[in-house]
Amino acid sequence: MYEEIRLEIEDPIAVITMNRPERLNAMTTRMLAEIRHALASAENDERVVGMILTGEGRGFCPGMDIDALDGIAQDKRFNIDPTGLEAEPGDASMGDDFVTGFTYMLSLRKPLVAAINGPCAGLGFCFALLSDMRFVDAGAKFSTAFSQRGLIAEHAVSWLLPRLIGSSRALDLLWSARKFDGIEAERLGIADRLCDPGTALDVAKDYLQNLAANSSPTSLMVMKSQVYRHLMMPLGPAMLETQRLMDESLERPDFREGVRSFIEGRAPDFERIKVS
Repeated sequence: MYEEIRLEIEDPIAVITMNRPERLNAMTTRMLAEIRHALASAENDERVVGMILTGEGRGFCPGMDIDALDGIAQDKRFNIDPTGLEAEPGDASMGDDFVTGFTYMLSLRKPLVAAINGPCAGLGFCFALLSDMRFVDAGAKFSTAFSQRGLIAEHAVSWLLPRLIGSSRALDLLWSARKFDGIEAERLGIADRLCDPGTALDVAKDYLQNLAANSSPTSLMVMKSQVYRHLMMPLGPAMLETQRLMDESLERPDFREGVRSFIEGRAPDFERIKVS
């Protein structure tokens, strides 16, 4: 089904690889539809506890393919034709804030880690920020790129980047579109793990393997929803929702299993998420 990505599932991890290495994995509208479909497939696969987005070869993703950008500039609109790749990833119960554009990625029920192995710019930078965590090769190169193409801070970057690194640093990266490496990305707070060259994917896999072995997938899902929803809520309503979610967690089998496994000194055996 896929022409421009690969989806590989090996319990408990799904790896989605952008696969246009001759163009450093520059995006096309088809690739965007394929990524959305693959994320939905992984989210609905009971074997999968966590997902990784990465790039084939020496690049992560430098943004939209320049030919695609030229077509968009001519048509003056950005359209994705998902024919044959229709999919609805994400948890609709998180609300209308997570349905515009690519913000569905924030509502995915499972952790999504970006393993950034090379150039990451433009829309590729957006997808990195829309992932829950970023594991970055030290030599990876970043740029927002938008201002130098006559564009604005697109696809949730204006919301996400200041929350990660502060408004003045966000404006610097957006205004200047300057290049920076993985070492600076970690210093700024964009990279969650700084990895030796060529190891970001393996480090991301190890991280998700550890989550699968020790953490409740349902807890991961609820915590992710809490974090993103509560960013937009006052403290009082957030605490009321937290109390309700806490009461629900006390009734789930995972709570009993978490307590018993600790008492018995063994690894927990938590239930996997079943998406209907």
